[in-house]
Amino acid sequence: MLEGIEPIFAPAMQRSQPTPSRVPRSWRVRWHRRLRYLYLRVIRLQSSTPAIARGMAIGVFAGWFPFFGLQTILSVVLAALVRGNKLVAAAATWVSNPLTYVPIYAFNFQVGCWLLGWNGRSLAEVNWRSWSEMSAMGSAFVTRILSGSFVAGVFAAIAAYLLSLWLIPRVRASVGSVRNRV
Repeated sequence: MLEGIEPIFAPAMQRSQPTPSRVPRSWRVRWHRRLRYLYLRVIRLQSSTPAIARGMAIGVFAGWFPFFGLQTILSVVLAALVRGNKLVAAAATWVSNPLTYVPIYAFNFQVGCWLLGWNGRSLAEVNWRSWSEMSAMGSAFVTRILSGSFVAGVFAAIAAYLLSLWLIPRVRASVGSVRNRV
């Protein structure tokens, strides 16, 4: 009885066995595929151009604040309030990433010092890698970095909004023309 069933399942059993010619993908290939997938998801968003631009502006604005881990939550909440695209807002917070934290926050602190004045130690004397030294500067430091973050974030958000309004239709048109050729 089993002899008659065996040939029916033989092709399925052969397919499930790994082939020796299949080489595992490297981490670069996997990351490239994932980033390409995310890129295509952003390009093919069904949102309107102004909604995507608002999401981009909100994400860039939230990315300028030194709220590690809370930037994404802040950007999604603000994007919901202004009817911006939440996915783009969350992605745009990566304008500040581990490679750009120090330059952005040093710039924000400088802007805050310029706006509010600074009577404390000079920036050359501050050890920026020491949290204890930065916290010793107290509320003056926090006030200046947050005010500088707000002002710099507003200007960066305006630039991101205008750039997005200009760039998104062009990227969509070029992607659409590539799809039509294929």
